[in-house]
Amino acid sequence: MPPDHPEDRSRPPDPRGTADAVARFAALVEAGDPPLDRAALEIARLARPDADTDAALAELDRLAQGVSGIDELVLRLFTEEGFRGNRDDYYDPRNSSLVEVLERRLGIPITLAVVVIEVGRRAGLTVEPIGMPGHFLVHPQGSAWYVDPFTGTLLDESDCRALFVAATGANPGVPFHPDVLVPITTEAVLVRMLTNLRIVHRTAGRVPELRRVLETRLHLPGVTADEVVELAATMGHRGEYLDAARLLDAWRERIPRRGADLDRAARVWRAHLN
Repeated sequence: MPPDHPEDRSRPPDPRGTADAVARFAALVEAGDPPLDRAALEIARLARPDADTDAALAELDRLAQGVSGIDELVLRLFTEEGFRGNRDDYYDPRNSSLVEVLERRLGIPITLAVVVIEVGRRAGLTVEPIGMPGHFLVHPQGSAWYVDPFTGTLLDESDCRALFVAATGANPGVPFHPDVLVPITTEAVLVRMLTNLRIVHRTAGRVPELRRVLETRLHLPGVTADEVVELAATMGHRGEYLDAARLLDAWRERIPRRGADLDRAARVWRAHLN
């Protein structure tokens, strides 16, 4: 019997409740204008289905109390409360969970940015997500400053350029284009959070976790053929050959430019049924 046969019991089952998190995330997105805090908490539930999201929301509320400006916001989060980037274990998947970040005060730039944005919103401040390649930032609307959520430092545009060069390895002589500092949408933030988790779980070989992340990704705009093929592979490797092929069939019409690639992958999984 091949190791990926559906009757093989050597593989651990998917964590109970993760499918519910995917469904709740999908409902938030499909309703339009998904709330960043609640959508990020459903991403956290992909790893911890029983996470107390009400407690996480209450903690965001508490952190906002008494904050009236960006300086106070930065002081509250990064000095008084001790939020910081996890330099010792950057690729720990807990760094991508809003629940874990609120509990541990450790994270990566994008998840820490969600904390800054959501605490700021509760304090009456508009803090915009800046999806700069290589390093996520936030921008207090109407300000000339940016905040590096990994360190809690304020940056001007020249500082952002230096960080961009350091993070991407860009040639220092390449002009820094202001477009990299344009705010992005909530949906784009969620895509980037899921992309980070996709890379982390794929690298670690965590197939059930990778599957749930990719299933969640399907509910956001801009799904690529590579993401669909990878999701089908997580299904096929668990013996769900027909389901993998049907998934690829369904997306062939939605991504016609890569239709031939999706059709080819579907034939591969159907061949396992013989």
